[in-house]
Amino acid sequence: MKKTKEFLIPFIGLKLGKHHFEYQINNSFFEIFDYNEYQDSNIKVNVVLEKKSTLLELSFKHKGLVNVPCDLTSEDFDLPIKGKMNLIVRFGEEYNNDNEELLILPHGEFEIDIAQYIYEMIVLSVPLRRVHPGVKDGSLKTEALTKLNELIVKEVKKENKQEENIDPRWDKLKQLLTDK
Repeated sequence: MKKTKEFLIPFIGLKLGKHHFEYQINNSFFEIFDYNEYQDSNIKVNVVLEKKSTLLELSFKHKGLVNVPCDLTSEDFDLPIKGKMNLIVRFGEEYNNDNEELLILPHGEFEIDIAQYIYEMIVLSVPLRRVHPGVKDGSLKTEALTKLNELIVKEVKKENKQEENIDPRWDKLKQLLTDK
């Protein structure tokens, strides 16, 4: 992954209090992470950084659309996504990002790269099973569905011919079972 200057926030020069940042995410953002799961994406990300004397609180929110293939029909559709995430940044002796909600930066740091957190927040907000809305309400018209509807069995005929052609000798044997 290469760093981008767009997602670096230099917090050292900011005053104490809340600071708002806004990002427009598209497929070029996901190319940074070699992630090509989406045909198209248009996501708006809002970041609120609250600078306090000893720590930073970051609040991420995103909302938008990703164009993905349906898991059932392979038809592409725009999937609405939204989500939010909070991150606390503290200062310590060495860099530590083991906890997903807490980031520890060395005392000399003056900026934070939030690209990885935006990426993870968006990717985790997309459901594992992606179903086209037309499948749920029955309005989706595709070649595969029309061909399946053509090949569906219309009527099942029950054949009772076997019962009519029973040898009468079997009736005598059946009678022995019921005569007990």
